[in-house]
Amino acid sequence: MIRRHFHDLPVEARQAIADKAGPVHAARTADGGLNSGIAAFLDTDHGPVFVKGIPTDHPQAPAQRREAAISPHLPRACPRLYWHIETAGWDLLGYEVLPGRHADYTPGSLDLPLVASAIAELQRTTAPANIPIKAAEQRWAAYAPPGTAAHFAGDTLLHTDLAPHNVLVDDRAHIIDWAWPTRGAAWIDPAILIMRLLEAGHTLVEADAFACRFSSWRTAPAEAKEAFAAANAAAWQEIARADAAPWKASMAGHAVAFHAHLHAAPGNR
Repeated sequence: MIRRHFHDLPVEARQAIADKAGPVHAARTADGGLNSGIAAFLDTDHGPVFVKGIPTDHPQAPAQRREAAISPHLPRACPRLYWHIETAGWDLLGYEVLPGRHADYTPGSLDLPLVASAIAELQRTTAPANIPIKAAEQRWAAYAPPGTAAHFAGDTLLHTDLAPHNVLVDDRAHIIDWAWPTRGAAWIDPAILIMRLLEAGHTLVEADAFACRFSSWRTAPAEAKEAFAAANAAAWQEIARADAAPWKASMAGHAVAFHAHLHAAPGNR
């Protein structure tokens, strides 16, 4: 998506933001958030605010509206949404600015216990029934082995994209960017975290052991975990075939390796 700067927004959109946040004295375009048409830190009369936005006719605009709808239901580990406005052809969200940096997932990182605490808090969050978010058994149905997708069902609110750039760390970890909220079994987020731990250099055994910090992963049926690992591997392979970016091929390799690891586990023999 083409990244625009704050001052590239239409005058009407900038005025609508000022009406919510107060006069804007400075704007800095964020480095990340490339799925947004605008992502900027603003210095305003009412304090700092992070603004992300997307044209209202963009195919990803419904995902941003869903992100806004889910925000009031998120645990405190997630940033507070101040406002959501649609004006001048733009869908715009105004968030509190959280201090910190992107999480470090490498082996031995002091961020890892903080990340685990934030995810544990999220694991206790029930998906709101009044918001139309996708169910896990539907989202991964096309990739799961026949007859296994029902294992993914549940009532937990899942983030499903726990990459380090979606976690900010200061004295605690904060989970950001809720573009893919999903309703499903609580152990799915730990399963997805495993992929990112492998990406950061953990071994298969180490990543699996870290996920065992979460009771949902420890107690999940072996056949359910293997079915999801198979579905996740198939999904990443499809992604890698469609886009030759090296990191996507690497993630597909990790997903395939982890499926093989679970398949060889004693409970699955």
